[in-house]
Amino acid sequence: MDPILMKLGEVVENGKVDKNSPYPPQMKGQDGADELARQALDNGVAPGDVLSEALVPAMDRVGLKFSENKIFVPQMLMSAKAMSAAMAHLKPFFQSGDVKTKGTFIIGTVKGDLHDIGKNLVAMMVEGGGWTIIDLGVDVNEDTFNQTVSENPGSVVGLSALLTTTMANMEVIVKKIKETHPETKVLVGGAPLTDDFRSKIGADFYSPDPRGAVEYLKELVA
Repeated sequence: MDPILMKLGEVVENGKVDKNSPYPPQMKGQDGADELARQALDNGVAPGDVLSEALVPAMDRVGLKFSENKIFVPQMLMSAKAMSAAMAHLKPFFQSGDVKTKGTFIIGTVKGDLHDIGKNLVAMMVEGGGWTIIDLGVDVNEDTFNQTVSENPGSVVGLSALLTTTMANMEVIVKKIKETHPETKVLVGGAPLTDDFRSKIGADFYSPDPRGAVEYLKELVA
C-alpha cells in the first residue's frame, strides 16, 4: 500500500487535522489529513483509492473503537474533523463524477429537537464511507424531509432525536416519507431510542452508535 495512504489513515484515526493542529500531542508538527490528502493526489494517487484505502478503513477503525468504548465522543469528533479535511480535497472529484458516490444520505434532527452532535457524527462517518450527505440541520419537519427525498430519488434518510419528547415526531416523519416514497429506507438513532420503538414507528433500521448505520448502508449497496 502507498506509504502516504497508510500515513493518511493513521492521522485520520488519531484526529490530526493539519500540520498546525496541536491534537494529538504525539503528532505535533507532523503533516495532518489536510496535507497528506493533497500530497496523495499530487503524487497521482486516484481519488477513489484515497477514499477506499485510507479514509474508509480509518473511519471503520474509529467506529469500532467507539462502539467498544475505547474512545469517546471528543476523540471521535476530532477523527471526523480530520476526515472532513481530507474529504475537502476529494469533493471536486465527486462533483465531476470522477469518483462515484455510493448514494445520497439525507440526515436531520427531527422537529422540536436542537441537538446535533450525534447527527453530525453519523453524517461524518457516513460521508467517510463514500456517501453524498445532505444535512438538513436541526428542528426539521416532515415536509422538509419529504421534499428533500422527492428531489433526491433513491436516497436514504437518517432521523436523529435526543429527547423523549421529540421521539414522537419521528413517527410523523416516517409515516409521511413512507406514504409518498414507500421504497425509501429510513434509519433512526438517538440516546432514548430502542429497536422496539423503531419497529413501532415503521422505520427500517436503528443503531445505538454511528458504526451500525455505516454497516447497514454498506449492506444496502453491496
